[in-house]
Amino acid sequence: MTTATTATAGAEAPPASAAPDWRGNRWLLFGLRRSARLVVSLWVLVTAAFLMIHLIPGDPVRAALGMTAAPDLVAARRAELGLDDPLWQQYLHFLGGLFTGDLGSSTISGQSVTQTIGDRLPATVQLAGLAFVLALAVAVPLGTAMAALTRGGRRRGAELAFTSVSVLLAAIPEFLLAVVLAYVFAVRLEWFPVAGREGPGSYVLPVLALSIGPASVLARIGRVEMLSVLGHDYVRTARAKRLPPRRVYVRHALPNALTATLTLGGLLLSALVAGTVLVENVFAWPGLGSTIVQSIVQKDYPVVQGIVLVYGAGVLVVNLLVDVVLALLDPRSAIGEA
Repeated sequence: MTTATTATAGAEAPPASAAPDWRGNRWLLFGLRRSARLVVSLWVLVTAAFLMIHLIPGDPVRAALGMTAAPDLVAARRAELGLDDPLWQQYLHFLGGLFTGDLGSSTISGQSVTQTIGDRLPATVQLAGLAFVLALAVAVPLGTAMAALTRGGRRRGAELAFTSVSVLLAAIPEFLLAVVLAYVFAVRLEWFPVAGREGPGSYVLPVLALSIGPASVLARIGRVEMLSVLGHDYVRTARAKRLPPRRVYVRHALPNALTATLTLGGLLLSALVAGTVLVENVFAWPGLGSTIVQSIVQKDYPVVQGIVLVYGAGVLVVNLLVDVVLALLDPRSAIGEA
């Protein structure tokens, strides 16, 4: 009897020890899939950015130097930029430059595109990062509070006011909101600088212009998700145990309600980064947004190409980080997909 029991236990031991390896393989597959998707998306982005210059009608060098430029000067500049080489050779040269950090040179100033981006990128990252943090810091508590106040159909007036205001604020374009904020608080009241990036006060209006819309959307989604979570059995059980309301909301309800909010937040962050282009031009912010508009006007296509790559790569990386955060919050989603 003892021998049979021992044999049975020995036969059942491998499946128990194999469980951690199975989970580990699932996470590994999740990481490999996300990495492969990122690599393919980056390749498509790089190829599209390369073809952008060649699909634009006309000669970018002639457009940059002007119609009155001497033909010899135009030819020399084209040879310097490698535009006379076959298209496949230019593509390989472009890919090789990406791996070495060489994005070419400006057709206007001759300055390295990498240096131009390096000088302007920190200003855009700061602006977008602060706006995203502010949007989350306002939206999550506000959505949770409104869910608690309007739970069970209570306070219909507060619900209607919250929904109406949030929809209105989310519908206002960042550019229009930036113009209104600049006129009211910078021109009329003179509370903040109207342009530039000098001192903490210069951040207030651009950050508000970028964050008000996303905060309104996230707060509304957060309220809906919180109301759904509050109806689950485990929340009712926590209330039945007479746990403090703060513990019920923060520890039991909020982590489960954050999944949809963070998913939408990642998508809004991508849109927010794109929104910096217009907002930076309103406030003369020395970032990539104002630089790309100026380069488009001047037909400085290598700079436009480099900034498009940075914006696109930033959006892809943000989406990857959102997937990772969601997988950490809900491991079943990662294991199931893998």
